[in-house]
Parts: sequence; structure tokens; C-alpha cells
Amino acid sequence: MEKLTAASPEAQSADQVAGNNEQLKALSPELLTEGKDGVAVNVDVLKALVGDASVTDADEKYGLNWHGKRRARQLALTPSTGTLRPCPEDSVDWETTQNLMIEGDNLEVLKLLQKSYAGKVKLIYIDPPYNTGKDFVYPDNFQDNIRNYLELTGQVEGGQKISSNTEASGRFHTDWLNMMYPRLKLARNLLRDDGVIFISIDDAEFANLKELCVQIFGEENFVASLIWEKGRKNDAKLVSVGHEYMIVFAKRKSFFQEQKINWREAKPGAKEILDEYLRLRKKYLSDNSAVERGIRDFYESLPSGHPSKKHSRYNKVDDKGVWRDDNMSWPGGGGPTYDVIHPVTGIACVVPEGGWRYSTIEKMEEMIRLGKVVFRADHTEPPIRKTYLVEVDDVEAGAEDEADDEADDGDNDDLPIQVAGSYFYRSALQASNELVQLFGKKVFNNPKDKEVIARWIAYVGASDGDIVMDFFAGSGTTGHAVLDLNASSNLAIRYVLVQLPELINPKAKGAKPAIAFLEKLKRPCVVSELTKERLRRASLKIKSEKPDWQGDTGFRVFKLDHSNIRAWNPNPADLEASLFDHQDHLLEGRSEADVLYELLLKLGLDLCVPIEQHTIAGREVHAVGGGVLMACLAEQITAKQVEPLAQGIIDWHKELAPAGDTTCVFRDSAFENDVAKTNLAAILEQHGIQNVRSL
Repeated sequence: MEKLTAASPEAQSADQVAGNNEQLKALSPELLTEGKDGVAVNVDVLKALVGDASVTDADEKYGLNWHGKRRARQLALTPSTGTLRPCPEDSVDWETTQNLMIEGDNLEVLKLLQKSYAGKVKLIYIDPPYNTGKDFVYPDNFQDNIRNYLELTGQVEGGQKISSNTEASGRFHTDWLNMMYPRLKLARNLLRDDGVIFISIDDAEFANLKELCVQIFGEENFVASLIWEKGRKNDAKLVSVGHEYMIVFAKRKSFFQEQKINWREAKPGAKEILDEYLRLRKKYLSDNSAVERGIRDFYESLPSGHPSKKHSRYNKVDDKGVWRDDNMSWPGGGGPTYDVIHPVTGIACVVPEGGWRYSTIEKMEEMIRLGKVVFRADHTEPPIRKTYLVEVDDVEAGAEDEADDEADDGDNDDLPIQVAGSYFYRSALQASNELVQLFGKKVFNNPKDKEVIARWIAYVGASDGDIVMDFFAGSGTTGHAVLDLNASSNLAIRYVLVQLPELINPKAKGAKPAIAFLEKLKRPCVVSELTKERLRRASLKIKSEKPDWQGDTGFRVFKLDHSNIRAWNPNPADLEASLFDHQDHLLEGRSEADVLYELLLKLGLDLCVPIEQHTIAGREVHAVGGGVLMACLAEQITAKQVEPLAQGIIDWHKELAPAGDTTCVFRDSAFENDVAKTNLAAILEQHGIQNVRSL
């Protein structure tokens, strides 16, 4: 029995405002909208519905609009005041890895990555909050998002409680759109011309997200809305919804057409058939009949549902591979009608109803010469075409592929590769079970499926050195997918993950096992710790399963924080003391590595670029990226050290011979006096190092 309290709805008078709003909504849903302070009445719509002639269409525009859109756009353009601090102690293979795991608010991180990674990312996959009424919403602070981030994550005293965007909120969609808009704007800048973004979403925000992406990426760059069937739910009252979506947009879709880039994937089951053919060929040599019987036995032996079973029509064999009968008709009809002479009767064969498949008699004769056309007993029927699942002779395979392109758009169903469909099935349980096996218990709810993500990364043609990014990393599925794909295909694709160190709410569903798991590891109870731990365990698993594979299984960890460079914040009552305190522009307690990596970001260098270190004149000097950046961050440089230090840097610079201009950086407060600083800069400039800076 539930006790009535003063807060119970039954104990309160009727909410007249809510009642009026419900009546207006019943009259016409478009009367209500989301305003600055919640639910608002669209006055212009109301006037139009009552026939008020004063309403005009002057302000009507096509597109998605909401309160705060202008501010959200400005938020994307506002520079970050933060930096990324290196954490080698949390990393795996720090010195050699090319992968990144960044802990922090993804809005600020995306801003910080703009110089270093603009136009360099091949694929972005994100699984943002679905706005179900329970998800965390990033309440971005326009004035100081870094401070806001530190408070949200409990890193400063007085941390705020992480909030939810409830369905009852009058800004339900508005808050979500304001969160997504600046992040997608920044994400677009990071993509290459052939880059693409995949975004998982459900029905709650599907329509809004697609329109939002149209505004950011352009309607002409829309690729597809993929439907991911994950299994039916049993608690449905009306319709059992068991699917989600992945919205796909390209950075510049026209680039694919200009460069004749196609996305293709291997047909499931084709490789197994080829392997069996090669095994049988090795066993029976030139006995095609025996190989053919073996192929048919192979199909019979497969369990139901095996992907190779779909290709069982490919049950004939010759020296080039496994093939099936195919018709000679031009797809769609309207093909050429030239004479093809039967080799036995000497009479022209009957022309297929749709015309010949090949555009010219010369091409047909070439196919006949290659043995890819089989004539019937006589001329009363058109010949058949041999279609190979996989041709052993790649040179000859190319000849038919070219011919097929003449007859259709290149999406030939007979090739061992195919265009991916917009609908696919993969049970949600598979991802959950795989993660349980990795961690030993269930520590993360609703993880994404690494097999699905790996499939799409491969499908878009990601290759060695390409960057795959996920700035809503969650459990780290995208990173795990890249690792698996690299190991299985011997690739060297890089990943960049960003995850908020969101405090795990002990009252949340399924939170207790995760908290117990992290406490046992003596790690903070935040989501990003689960991300890192999954990457560690996935790396160990791959190493144990593929001991001969020497690929990159590490990752560098960076954490978002305030800039190492102290902001000028004088005390008006004591300017002299303020000037004295500001002699050293760097924050107390920051290491040389902290400062060095902030310099990398400001100069637009990759966070995994090689860094060398030499001791020159008793001071440590760093050379970054083969000498593109040279830095000496010593706290003291005497007048006597200036000349040998400068000469040592010059000699090392000549040895490195960087391709571009070099920036040389020193700590401003380190110099004994201004003369020493001026002399060092002058010596470096005389020897070709023109960009000399101090912090």
C-alpha cells in the first residue's frame, strides 16, 4: 500500500496549466513546442488555426529549428581552454602504440583535436545517448565548460549530480539536440574527404538526428539509414520493436564518384568454398569430375544456416574454379541482337528475349575464347554463361568483370564481393555474452557488437594508418573492433576513443557489479575505467589467440584538464603581487610531458608522433616529429649555457633535417635575464630556426 504524502499527485490540486496544454495538444499537436523555459505555445500556429489573417509566411523556413540552436552553434566555435595530459601509467605500450584513449568531455576533446586531426579521420562511429528519459545529458556550460566538466565528474569539490533528461521535460528534444549539434559540427571537421560517420540511434530521435545531420553534412552526403535487427522484445503492448538504426553520412559523397571508390565486402561463405575447391584440386589434380563431386558433397555436409549453403548453385567445376549456369540476357532487356554462330550447326543461335549480355560481338567472341560461354546441343537455344563464384585465375577474372560492368551498374550479384544491404540481423545477446566472457561478469549494460562495427569498418575500405574514432566510447567496443579486425586481416588501423569519466551511479540498474569489479581492481568507479580495462583484456586475448601476430595492441591514455598555461587573472587591489606571481606562466605541479603534449596540440601534431630526447649543455631538449618541434622546458638557463645550448640544438636540428619549418620553444621564466633570452633566439634564427617561442 502506497502512503499518501503532500508530494503525491492525489494530495495536490489540479494542475490547470498542464490541463490546458493537454487540451491544446489534443486539438492540434503542432500548437505546442519547446521553448526557453519548457513547454510553450506556438502563437502563430494558434492564430492560423482560428483564421487570424494577420499571420504571414514571412518567417517560415524549411528545416529543423529549436531553442538554443544559435548558442549550440557558437559553442562549437568557442575555443577550448583545456589540454590533454599524458598518463603513461594507465597506458599499454606507451612508447610504440598509435592508438588513443582520451578521458574527458567529448565536446572539449573534439575542440582540442581540431588542429592535429582535422581532415585525417577515415571513419567515425558513435553510439550517443538515445534520449530515452533516463540518459545522461551533457549540460555544456558556455562560459567555462572545463570547470563544468570537472564538477560533473567529481574532480573538484562540490561536484554536481549527473542529471537525466526526463520525458516529462518541456525541453526533452531541445536539450538533446543542443548536446549533439556542436559535437557533430566538430566531428565533420575531422573527417577526410573519403571519410564517413555512422551514428547509432533508436526511434526516439531518429528523425531529428537525420535532419540534424542533413544540416551539418548536407543532404547530398546522406548515404543510408541502416536497420539493425537485434531481436524482439517480449514486453511490447502494441508492436514488438527489436531494431535500431545506424545513420550514415559521408564527408563528401561526390569524392567517391570522382575517385571511382566503391564499398564492397566479401560474400559470406565464399572463402570456405574456395578453400574446399583448392583442397580438392590438390587431392584430385586434373580430375574435374572428382572435384565437382567433392564440392557437392561439401554443400551436403554443411549445417543449415551456414553461409556457404546460399551458394550451392555453384556446383560445377573446371580449371578456373567453381561455377554455375547463368543466362545470356541483358539485365532489364533492350540489349544488342547480333548473330552468334553455333560451332556445330553453323547457324545463328536464338537471341535471348532481353538481347545479348555483352554489348558487342567482339566482347562475346572474347568470352567464347576464354571458355566462359557454353553452347547448347544446337542453335535453337541461347548459350549459357559460366559465372564463377571465385576465379582461380585473377587475370581472366578481370576480363569478365569488365564485361559485366557493361551490362549493369557494377553491383554484380555473381562476384565474390557484394554491396552491403541496409538491413542486417545480429542478436543483442551476442555482444552482451562476449563482454561477460571478457570481464567474467556483467559490468556494462547494452554494449554494442564489435563484429558489426568491424564489418562496417572493413566495408568502407579502412586500411593501414587510417584512423577510426568513437567519441562516445562507452565500454570501448569500437577500439575492440579495430583490434580484432587488425588481427584477423593483418591491418594497422588506428583508433581514437573518447569517454567521459562519468561516475557510476550506485542506484542505477546493473551498477553494483561494475562498482564491485572496479573496487576490486582499486580503480575509480567511472565508466572510462571500464573502457580502458576492456581494451587491456581484449589486447591480452588477441595476443594469446594469435601469438604470431605482431600488430599494435596498445593505447595511450590522455586526460582532459585545464591548460598548463596560466591564465592572466590579476588582483586589482595588488597588481604588483599579480605581476610577480605571473612570472612563471605555467601552472605549478605540471610536468614537462604535460607542457610538451599541449604544445603538440597547439601546433597541430599527432599525439602519437615520435619524441626524442637529448641532453645538451646540461639541459633536456626534446625533438618532436623528426624536429618539427624542438623544446627545452628547463626551469633555469644561465647566460653561460645559452651559446652551447643553442649550438647543440642547431647541430641536432641539422642531423634531423626536418622537411618543414621548425618551432623551438623555451620556458620564459627559465632565462637568467632578457639578454640571455634574446641572444639564444638570435643564434637560432641565424642558423635557420626562425620560429623561436617562449611560454
